[in-house]
Amino acid sequence: MKGFSQDETQDFISRGLKGLKNKIAQALIPSDLRERLEQMVAQLEMVKLSENFLLDFQRTSHYVEWAVSLPWQKQTTDNLDLNYARKILEKTHYGLDQIKQRILEYLSVLILQKKRRAEEHIRAPILCFVGLVGTGKTTIAQAIAEALGRKFIRIPFGGLGDPFYLRGQSRFHPYAEPGYIIKGLKTAEAKNPVILLDEIDRVADDALNTIMGVLVELLDPEQNWQFTDYFLDYPFDLSQALFVATANNTNRIATAVLDRIEPIQMPSYSDQEKIVIGKEYLLPKVLEEAGLTEEELKISDECWPLIVRPLGFDAGVRTLKRNIEGIARKVAMLIVEKKGERFFVNKENIKQFLPEW
Repeated sequence: MKGFSQDETQDFISRGLKGLKNKIAQALIPSDLRERLEQMVAQLEMVKLSENFLLDFQRTSHYVEWAVSLPWQKQTTDNLDLNYARKILEKTHYGLDQIKQRILEYLSVLILQKKRRAEEHIRAPILCFVGLVGTGKTTIAQAIAEALGRKFIRIPFGGLGDPFYLRGQSRFHPYAEPGYIIKGLKTAEAKNPVILLDEIDRVADDALNTIMGVLVELLDPEQNWQFTDYFLDYPFDLSQALFVATANNTNRIATAVLDRIEPIQMPSYSDQEKIVIGKEYLLPKVLEEAGLTEEELKISDECWPLIVRPLGFDAGVRTLKRNIEGIARKVAMLIVEKKGERFFVNKENIKQFLPEW
């Protein structure tokens, strides 16, 4: 290597190879994958004096780092308490009684399977929450993960234009990386997370068919126990993961995918429901995020209809949340500028606090 003496180069190579060997020896990985990694390092040793050694070493090291960091045997322990799950759903979502009932039924099946057939793979239906923006599709999936005590992975499909983003690219390509599935598993550090496939109907038009093909493999229990990422080029068992999907509608979802999911329609919120959500769920969270206390910002009951619907009907609560955040930001600035210590938003002054359009 340029800039190094022969002894320094030999020392660098020896330490690099030894480091890879140690990582492989200490990793909890399948035995045949261990053999593959050991062979890759052995091949590196054979070419350690070649001009391309550094490039080969970087490529091999990158691959080994990913292979040994995945949760091949690690998984979280499920919380099998249905009452706890019910409390989580009530804490995180207002109303949606039929949706909550369906989720509790779903969790009940999982609990029975886990208790009575622990040695078998769980065959859970794949719930797909369908509804307009802001109706709680993503957060209900997070609540399922919280109720079970599982790690949560969100994979965004909106605008996805290439299946390689899901299943990676061959490690022999320059700058190759694993796909979102493998990256998510590494972050979760567990092989049994709840994996949210978010907005599966919003992939790019030119990639719709190929991405739907990958979805069929992911959602099919006969196939996903040996899901193969192109970068890793070794099957990973996804049978213990729980998949949940969301979509705005089902028009662009392939029939083969629809056969593997259970669409659940998320209803639009009424104005009265939004007022309750705003007062009891969103406002406390927004105050905490803005560094405010309940004493520093109070909102009169007569203001909530204006906060809920400043510009007309909105099916979800995203606009509502943005409005509350806008009020909190203005109050935070007034406090920082020492223009007051406590603020009461009422019908007379609300226009001073609502975001302007």
